[in-house]
Amino acid sequence: MKAKSDGGPLEIRPIGLVHCAGEEQAIEIFPDYAEALLRIDQAAELQVLYWMHRLSEAERGILSGHPRGDRSKPHRGVFALRSPMRPNPIGSTTVRLLRREGNTLLVSGLDAIDGSPVIDIKIVS
Repeated sequence: MKAKSDGGPLEIRPIGLVHCAGEEQAIEIFPDYAEALLRIDQAAELQVLYWMHRLSEAERGILSGHPRGDRSKPHRGVFALRSPMRPNPIGSTTVRLLRREGNTLLVSGLDAIDGSPVIDIKIVS
């Protein structure tokens, strides 16, 4: 994932992938980033940033809408919504860390879909 900004090239490198099988949600961290998981199992909650990879270029161009698609609510810009339609489709969700198995984190509450590239993880303090 690369983009050009006024400050030069911008590159976002995925650090892992989301795997969803039924109720179970797992975040597989690529081996190159496994060291970054040191002591992560001491955290109860994590903020997971992921790329909403199935959003089309046309959907990325939608800059306003109604909250949760409810037309009875006032129209807002996407920066004032939690809509997946955004110029840079970065999803953010807080999850509960259930356990770590090697370079895989088993979590609950992840709203990413199977195959979503994970771009960062932060502890919630």
